[in-house]
Amino acid sequence: MAKKKAFALRLNEEMLKAVEKWAADEFRSTNGQIEWMLMKSLREHKRAPKKKND
Repeated sequence: MAKKKAFALRLNEEMLKAVEKWAADEFRSTNGQIEWMLMKSLREHKRAPKKKND
């Protein structure tokens, strides 16, 4: 499993509420939803990190 690094993310209140609602609708945590959204965007733009072969 990839190592995770914490960092502060500032969002306006309306955007955060929208992400929280979407996360609840998908049965994910807010953090999990943001990670999913970021990875989806990275894949769509062919910028996703390469998988390491163990």
